[in-house]
Amino acid sequence: MADARTLTTPEIASASYAGILRNTYMLLSLTLVWSAVTAFVSMQMNAPYLGFATLIIYIALLFAVTKTQNSVWGLFWVFALTGFLGFTLGPILNFYMGAGKGGLIAGSLGLTALVFMSLSAYSLITRKDFSFLSGFLLAGAAIIIGLWILSIFIDLSAFQMAISGGMVLFASALILFQTSAIVHGGETNYISATVGLYVGIYSLFVHLLSLLGIMDD
Repeated sequence: MADARTLTTPEIASASYAGILRNTYMLLSLTLVWSAVTAFVSMQMNAPYLGFATLIIYIALLFAVTKTQNSVWGLFWVFALTGFLGFTLGPILNFYMGAGKGGLIAGSLGLTALVFMSLSAYSLITRKDFSFLSGFLLAGAAIIIGLWILSIFIDLSAFQMAISGGMVLFASALILFQTSAIVHGGETNYISATVGLYVGIYSLFVHLLSLLGIMDD
């Protein structure tokens, strides 16, 4: 007779965590590929930098994802959000390509992949709880929005290295926090988990590219 037993609570939790993690990484991979496609289209179109409109559209799309994350429409809005953010990379990448600094783009991509994999592996292997970073992330998000608005009226280019350095720390903390939330059951929705990790990767890439560009100059 086959051996039958009831799964314990830790086993159920482990299976649930593994499923969410698998779905999250699968969706994250698809959104990164989709972003690469929209970034390429943006570059070919020579699309202009959208400025403050980027923040407004980003917040609107993020709100749509949050409202629909428990339905199939959540997937539609995830691809709308990540496709838009990929599109906004076009003008940035064209700037570096036009300046003959395409190598910096490759370097930033490599560093982004290395940092993401290292942080994710650390969180998954050690299973350390990084929920204490929530306050830092909330304050960081408020500061980022404030700086974005301030940049409309004041030239902040003199502080670009400090701002980009701070953004790299923010993005790294976001990746640790989001991965830890999946591991410890604080995040049970793979759509919102994907968005959190994607935003971390996007921010890492953009601001590592900025730092490399500043150091190259």
